[in-house]
Amino acid sequence: MRRTRRGVLAAGVTALAGCSSVSKSGTRSSADTSETTDSMTRTDARIGFVGDVMLGRSVNDHWAGNDPGGVWGSTLERLRTLDGFVLNLECCISERGRKWPEKTYYFRAAPDFAVPALRAANASVATLANNHILDFRETALEDTRDHLTDAGVDHAGAGPDRDTAFDPAVTEIGGLTMATIGLTDQYRPYAATGRGAGTAYVPLGRSVPGTRQLVETAIERAFEFDPDLVVASLHWGPNWETEPRERQKVFARWLVERGVDVVHGHSAHVLQGIEVYQGRPIIYDAGDFVDDYIHKEGYHNKRSALFELVLADGSFEELRAVPIEIEDQTATMADEAAATWVRETVRERSEPFGTTVERTDGGLSIPLDEG
Repeated sequence: MRRTRRGVLAAGVTALAGCSSVSKSGTRSSADTSETTDSMTRTDARIGFVGDVMLGRSVNDHWAGNDPGGVWGSTLERLRTLDGFVLNLECCISERGRKWPEKTYYFRAAPDFAVPALRAANASVATLANNHILDFRETALEDTRDHLTDAGVDHAGAGPDRDTAFDPAVTEIGGLTMATIGLTDQYRPYAATGRGAGTAYVPLGRSVPGTRQLVETAIERAFEFDPDLVVASLHWGPNWETEPRERQKVFARWLVERGVDVVHGHSAHVLQGIEVYQGRPIIYDAGDFVDDYIHKEGYHNKRSALFELVLADGSFEELRAVPIEIEDQTATMADEAAATWVRETVRERSEPFGTTVERTDGGLSIPLDEG
């Protein structure tokens, strides 16, 4: 029997208070306790989520001609133990294309560096719905998609037209099928059109005219692949804000109500809090994982976390936060001072959501239950 979302994860979903599960339409409903034992296959997996990965500019210059995997520094060993690894690719991968006019920052990485670097980390999914993927226009976007495909990295959030941009990336991870949609509310000029290349741009608010239909359609497309879990990766909100705005909270919870299992936020360049809603994690902003950006005084934007979703015995067990620090264009496991700051910051910024945060192995563990 082919493993399905209701099958593989049935044990975990049924164990949650309220016994919620997800119907094929994407809405949560009462669990069907009549499912047979054969359908309740149990699967273990660890899937990593990080925020912005920018491999261009001085990151590219630093590692070009060297070991491309070195960009992951001391995090590489841990990344390779994951069953899946999801990131926001904050640059194009190309040697072609003309600059988009009237922008301040342009991010582009050379294929002979970026492709082996992503392979070295066993990257599974790169989301492209952001405000830099078209910095060198449609040609570089096309190259990026081709290079990722050749590298075995699935991608979502941008494409040659609007329909393709909103299509999910469907990935087999640790015996599970994961469907990922990428969405952004950043930089409207990059939005894909009916016949024009671009991003899955949409104003991310549940009550915004047109947004509800576009996003519900994207989720429905994901469910057509009968996934075990659905991820919504969102490049959203203003930079340098340490807590999400109210419309982001409402929208994230609405996504979970529609059947999304992980809300993976990024764009602010700083860590924000974690909420557990109906037993599913909402990472409002994962911060930056690799970049060459300035250190903004008072924000510690070089400190973030590798977030690991742990599925054990078929259930959503916990979300782990492993402290990370960017040093010399390299992702590194945080030293004790930086790790302490990350732990305290995640705990403090998650407190308004009533999130349980536990210390473990130098990092943090967030139990995934409905309390």
